[in-house]
Amino acid sequence: MSSILQFPDSFHWGAATASYQIEGAWNEDGKGESIWDRFSHTPGKIIDHSTGDVACDHYHRWCQDLDMMQELGLKAYRFSIAWTRIFPDGRGQVNQAGLDFYDRLVDGLLSRNITPYVTLYHWDLPQALQNEGGWPQRRTAEDYVRYAETVARRLGDRVKHWITHNEPWVAAFMGYALGIHAPGIQDFPQALAASHHLLLSHGWAVPIIRQHSAGAQVGITLNLHDVVPASPSHADAKMARQLDGYFNRMFLDPVFGRHYPADMLAFFEQQYGARMDGVQEGDLQAIAADIDFLGVNYYTRQVARDASAPGNLPRTISTDDSEFTEMGWEVHPHSLYRLLNRLHFDYQPRQIIITENGAAFVDTVSADGRIHDQRRLAYIHEHLKAAHAAIQGGVPLTGTFVWSLMDNFEWTYGITKRFGVYYVDYETQQRLPKDSALWYRQVIADGGVPAA
Repeated sequence: MSSILQFPDSFHWGAATASYQIEGAWNEDGKGESIWDRFSHTPGKIIDHSTGDVACDHYHRWCQDLDMMQELGLKAYRFSIAWTRIFPDGRGQVNQAGLDFYDRLVDGLLSRNITPYVTLYHWDLPQALQNEGGWPQRRTAEDYVRYAETVARRLGDRVKHWITHNEPWVAAFMGYALGIHAPGIQDFPQALAASHHLLLSHGWAVPIIRQHSAGAQVGITLNLHDVVPASPSHADAKMARQLDGYFNRMFLDPVFGRHYPADMLAFFEQQYGARMDGVQEGDLQAIAADIDFLGVNYYTRQVARDASAPGNLPRTISTDDSEFTEMGWEVHPHSLYRLLNRLHFDYQPRQIIITENGAAFVDTVSADGRIHDQRRLAYIHEHLKAAHAAIQGGVPLTGTFVWSLMDNFEWTYGITKRFGVYYVDYETQQRLPKDSALWYRQVIADGGVPAA
């Protein structure tokens, strides 16, 4: 029998979701329209023409889902608040029904001895604020802080782990530069302005949350990559530095008090005519607010090849033993180990938490009624082994959240990609544990993963 790689007793074993991806009830109980409601209802934006209108119907099935989490043995659950349930138009009158829903959810978690980790923003900006310009406008950051304060006032007596933003890189660049995500805009100057105001709203919110949640731990979640050059060439090394700046340093540096990286500001101006013009006195100090933890969403690495070479960038170089998920992402657990160490040594966050890690594969219900998702199970296993090795080396990693608790609406991919450790039959809304869920339940019970 394989020996167990033990994690610290205080380690938070969790699973994560996001409001738009699971809740449904998109216009019920006073909820307003978000940019993802608008985007998914726009023809041609979602690959399978689905929407988040129903998704996993978690808004109505939350109690059943909490029982499922308890059965899984979760120690912690990361979920996000839908801004438009609290302020249907982004500001103004509070919608009490929305606060009541999350109030019940938090109490339900605590009654099952599951620690709530609340993410205040997971990309679903109120459409009313986007109509006024959205994140490129400084006022949106001010509106966000009022929203954060409202939620912290209501839940702060019980919620002690807060994440201000999920993946601001995605919200800014995929939403405002590449146009792939809501609100679907292709404008690099707007993306830079959005980046700054997302980070500014984070910095402004940190002390406000602490004010209304005594003893709380507050952090931010960034999607980060281990970036490696495709060859030893100077050109590839230069490209790796640039990609690291684009994905990582543009957000890590200001959050940890190093301002925006000068090489990236010069790159954006040279390539796109985009300048970080909206930075006012005191902004960078605000963004560098002291945080208790850094949330890391890790899925794959980036292999950098010089843009003048065939294939351009970013691209991942396939080798004979490369494996890829259904998202086309290379499975490379050692890069998680490298990334965690880089963050520890370069930025020295007080704590690091893996707030998302998981994989999409094709899942089918077998004749025995089970879902034998061995590739997902192996993905999670190998990444947990990498995480354990990082802890052994001194990295202050205090928790991990598998993405995702259950299959859900996967943004522009609709319901065509399955990340869950629980299978969702979208016609019946039945949830079925996959083999990965049964395995993860044992991992949590053991407090560690098999060494082999």
